[in-house]
Amino acid sequence: MRWLKFTASGQTSWGIVEGDGVVGVEGDPFGEWRRTERSYPLDGVRIEVPLIPRTFYCVGLNYLTHLKEAANKRGEVPNIPDRPEIGYRAQNALIAHDEDVVIPADATEKIHYEGELVVVIGKKVKHLTEHDAMSCVFGYTIGNDVSERTWQKADRGLWRAKNADTFKPMGPWIETEADPDKMETIVRLNGRQTIRFRTGDMIFGIVPFIVELTKYFTLWPGDVIWMGTDGASPDLKAGDVVEIEITGIGTLRNRFVTENR
Repeated sequence: MRWLKFTASGQTSWGIVEGDGVVGVEGDPFGEWRRTERSYPLDGVRIEVPLIPRTFYCVGLNYLTHLKEAANKRGEVPNIPDRPEIGYRAQNALIAHDEDVVIPADATEKIHYEGELVVVIGKKVKHLTEHDAMSCVFGYTIGNDVSERTWQKADRGLWRAKNADTFKPMGPWIETEADPDKMETIVRLNGRQTIRFRTGDMIFGIVPFIVELTKYFTLWPGDVIWMGTDGASPDLKAGDVVEIEITGIGTLRNRFVTENR
């Protein structure tokens, strides 16, 4: 099932994507809900960010090729992690499918994308094991982890390099029946494929991260975990369009523009 947050006729609600249309829903997928008689063509609605997470978790350096390329650029020997490492991102950075990523006026040319699988949590849990970790997963969506690499090197934290407004496109919907082990992630820049990798080829998969997270934190319905990326991005410029397709889910598309002050 594909759950979509959308706006039509001035009303924002959840819906279920069926073919080229969307059926409106009363309620939400994490609680009670029912189908309504409202239906719309998919290309006639505004697609919203699927959800605003209570906590926005992220994974870094979770694919071997990406880790090696990052180390090579620094002239270092790759340091492969021996346990899951978890970070955070900011809600203010989230935007929806087809919304513009705004490059800050004082940013350098080192703006990069990263296509990521996003795990959506469906229920309140803590202290999960390898056996039951996947029981809390509601579904999956797609993320584009935009970064300003010069700021990333210069700042002690990632506060602006990763979390500037619009730097975290996510969507277009939540797919509940996808299988990460059968997925491929395909990234296109202005229609040309630049990266393609098996989505499930992670150093640490979804289960180890959920086990590690729930040792210390309660996961809540609507929390998200961005699972990292493979490959390397070219420098982006205003006017570029990035499409991130994850087979079995769909395609997230966003244009990059320059901030006007």
